[in-house]
Amino acid sequence: MHILVTNDDGPPSQQSSPYVHSLVKTLQDAGHTVSVILPHVQRSWIGKAHFVGQMTKPTYFRPGTLHEDNGTTHERPLPEGASGEEWVLVDGTPGTCAQLGLYHFFQDRGPIDLVISGPNYGRNSTSLFSLSSGTIGGAMEAATCRKKAIALSYAFYSRDHDPRVIAGASRISVRIIEHLYNNWGEDVDLYSINVPLIEGVEQNKVMYTNVLQNYWSSGSPFQEIEADEEEKKPEEQEREIRHQQVEPARQTSSSGQARHKHKHFKWAPKFADIHKSIEENPPGNDGWAIKEGYISVTPLKANFMHAPSSIQGELKLNLAEPYTKSAPIIHALIDYEDAYVQPLILSALQTHLLPSSYTFISSLSKLPTVTSLLFLVTSYESLPFTHIHTRPTTTLANAYVIRKALIRKHYLASTLDTYLTKHPHSPLKQHVPATISFELDYAEFLDDAILEAYELHESFARNAEKEPVDREWWILKPSMSDRGQGIRLFSTEAELQAVFEEWEAENPEEASESDTEDEGKESVRSIVASPAGSGSHLPEMEALRASMEEQRPASPAADKAHGNGNGNGNGHGNGIITSQLRHFVAQPYIPPLLFPELGNRKFHIRTYVLAVGALKVYVYREMLALFAAVPYTTPGAASIEMDDGGSVADDSESQDKHISSHAADTGEDEGAPKLDMRSHLTNTCLQDGTREGSVLRFWDLPGLLPSHSLATASASPPQPTDWRAHVFSTVCTSTASLFEAASTNPTTFQPLPNAFEVFGVDWMVDEMGEVWLLEVNAFPDFRQTGEELRGVVKGLWEGVVGIVVGDFFGLGGRGEQDGGRGGEEERWRFREVLDLDMGRG
Repeated sequence: MHILVTNDDGPPSQQSSPYVHSLVKTLQDAGHTVSVILPHVQRSWIGKAHFVGQMTKPTYFRPGTLHEDNGTTHERPLPEGASGEEWVLVDGTPGTCAQLGLYHFFQDRGPIDLVISGPNYGRNSTSLFSLSSGTIGGAMEAATCRKKAIALSYAFYSRDHDPRVIAGASRISVRIIEHLYNNWGEDVDLYSINVPLIEGVEQNKVMYTNVLQNYWSSGSPFQEIEADEEEKKPEEQEREIRHQQVEPARQTSSSGQARHKHKHFKWAPKFADIHKSIEENPPGNDGWAIKEGYISVTPLKANFMHAPSSIQGELKLNLAEPYTKSAPIIHALIDYEDAYVQPLILSALQTHLLPSSYTFISSLSKLPTVTSLLFLVTSYESLPFTHIHTRPTTTLANAYVIRKALIRKHYLASTLDTYLTKHPHSPLKQHVPATISFELDYAEFLDDAILEAYELHESFARNAEKEPVDREWWILKPSMSDRGQGIRLFSTEAELQAVFEEWEAENPEEASESDTEDEGKESVRSIVASPAGSGSHLPEMEALRASMEEQRPASPAADKAHGNGNGNGNGHGNGIITSQLRHFVAQPYIPPLLFPELGNRKFHIRTYVLAVGALKVYVYREMLALFAAVPYTTPGAASIEMDDGGSVADDSESQDKHISSHAADTGEDEGAPKLDMRSHLTNTCLQDGTREGSVLRFWDLPGLLPSHSLATASASPPQPTDWRAHVFSTVCTSTASLFEAASTNPTTFQPLPNAFEVFGVDWMVDEMGEVWLLEVNAFPDFRQTGEELRGVVKGLWEGVVGIVVGDFFGLGGRGEQDGGRGGEEERWRFREVLDLDMGRG
């Protein structure tokens, strides 16, 4: 909490204000933000008064060492950026301090959650004390501003200020304060707490009480004092001397009326009246509680009356439970923009974090202060990168700014090629397919684009005399389009040429628009290409660069082969705009592992990978298998009957967008079958109708490889008993190498110490049971998991909260202690595979 402390005793002093420093330090040790504003001198018995007509001025107090030295007062505050604690003193009343503290000081710390007035040097029980108390007056002033307020008083029995006794009173006071704040009574404006300053007070009862109504029974609480001449001011003495010269002294007027006798008065309340009233009244009031050595807690209204309340008896604190420091509140801004995922993230927070440790906010503007703790989960485009960069210790966000080394296919290919050249023995080397990258604006320039792609030309030459079913097939992937947009298969240069001509035919306006747009695009590209260290390395610039190369598409796409992407493309089918995408990669087609008992359908493995800070990497054990809609057919083989228009004869027109024609369109292989992409596309969002059986838990797949795969792999090392364990182990070691490779190029991968990201990493298992990396997806489409396996995504986010949020903000959480570990090597079924120090923490 942000707590404002005031009092009526003034700054720390062994003579007049011995308790305030102890309370402030105890509140700070409990994790609260404490702002202090006090009267500059003793202002006891002044109630809720203000000085009318007086200019109130502050001075600045720097507290000393508790119980050793009081501190120092200064005319001016510490300069900006200076270290050290500083309180505010004002030449006003406790009520004035409350007003100035609430509205005129400490604004950079955010709104005040609670006002504490005290601890008073002495009790404030019964109405005779309470009606005049400056301590209660300060709290009541805050209550009139609709702020929760507590008046705290220590009832002392000795002026020997034992630090141990004071510390005990402060500790129990803080626990009561926190309890009251979290359990504030209905219709209560403020509370008055009286703590007896005695040994062992922390074990004494805490009682709800009312205010004892009592009265002065023995006359005035003021004592008359004779006025001495020495006490008069010099100017008054001089005036009286002159008056005596012209006027005789007199005591009565000519009519015999008595004149005032000049005298002084001293406040000297007769406490015997108060003690007598306590003895004469039944138990349950605040005076009785203090007499019995109990702590009294009195609910009040801001009208000097105790509040009507049904609360009676003892307020019980669990003092047997060890006291733990109250952690600052985490402000959670959760806006994932996906109705499937949003409630799972909220549920994870509610399940694994203590309710008192966080609160939800709806926007960044609701953050109390710029330094308040913030947990951000939102879309990439909505992330406030400036705030994230400038708050590395208080803000945790759900995406890195720069990570195109992983999520852009041509960058990924270049990153891995460089890394594996330097690390030829890396475990990843045997699990990355050969990749050819090229850049192409228009189909007519394809020859130039692939001029140096020798592997392609050699493959085309070998395929020249072969039937389509016997050829070496390749898969084409647009690099800058996520989630399967524009996936195609080809086996000859003519087929590849036809792919790009098909896209241009679908988007004829691109050719006419490109000339007028080139200038603007080049200006953007010049910014995107600027080096990270070229003097413009600002969060705003990073976000602008990211808008071209890091941004995620926002609506469903159409195509996916080998499990590439997540089905959140641009909503234009599986076509693309070549003049905007430009970058492409081509890889050899991988013959898939097939299970007859699962319909011989092709599948890919989706692995969720959690990257944390700079840099730890975890692999989520609960992997998924995503299946194609129809049984697998070898590329080039006839699979389904086609009508004259090139569509599936017995299917809906909507499925035609999944049919990619190749050789038949070029005319070079007249009559060759058109390729049915449904048997190759394993993204479930591309499948019409029911998705039953399209997504399975990886660990629910058959545990033994099919016999034909074992026969094919007979020349290889013996297969493990359970191929799934082999795959998971390979995925873990390969993922570690993958992120290590990305970390070697800081211009394309910049993990932040106060960010994390969940990636969807896709893998293909070939017919021999070996694993191949396909691609890495940012903001994976969790919705495709479906309702039946919703628990997989739920467990994922529970692990993210447990690992990321708990570790970053230093919270213990609750899930791990309740059996959250999946084994010695795993936390919440996440296996840590990499721990690098990239020097960003």
